[in-house]
Amino acid sequence: MVDRAVFRFAMPKPVRITGRSSSITNSFVSGIIPVLPPTLEQIEEALGILGMEDTVVCSYCGDPASEWDHLRPLVILQKPTGYISEIHNLVPACGKCNQSKGNKPWRQWMFSSAPLSPQTRGITGLEARVSRLLAFEAWETPTRIDFAAVVGDQLWAQHWDNHAAILQAMREAEKTAELIRFRVASSRAEE
Repeated sequence: MVDRAVFRFAMPKPVRITGRSSSITNSFVSGIIPVLPPTLEQIEEALGILGMEDTVVCSYCGDPASEWDHLRPLVILQKPTGYISEIHNLVPACGKCNQSKGNKPWRQWMFSSAPLSPQTRGITGLEARVSRLLAFEAWETPTRIDFAAVVGDQLWAQHWDNHAAILQAMREAEKTAELIRFRVASSRAEE
């Protein structure tokens, strides 16, 4: 018989250095986008549109909200969309929904079979939530910046050359890590 404490224990999964490339890309985008703090009036108006006058909950599933999610993603296909961090592009979310949604279109994701999506979790009342999110989208036009046009092609290219260099360094570091893992495993086999 398996002891329950042992059964619940899960070993950490091995990490690959190159498995963090999307985090690097997100950092390269997040590091350049403007953050425009909202006024208290804007926050109240946004929450009113979302039907959250009394209690702030996740816009997608209704669980307690723990963070703000970019309704329109900042990154798609490893490139910035031009959207920024401002109240017109931010909705209250729970961590489960924010992580599951990632950079997917919100409506498509809500009804998808993605792990932890509202549909997958059996959340009821999704159509009402979609209606509020559509009203929120119609509330104001979010800012969208053509970064290359604003900063110039040379500076923009330099930013993405830096990104490519870091990803290349990660690939080289992964080769070194593989060699280290192999040698450690070989030395343990000899014991």
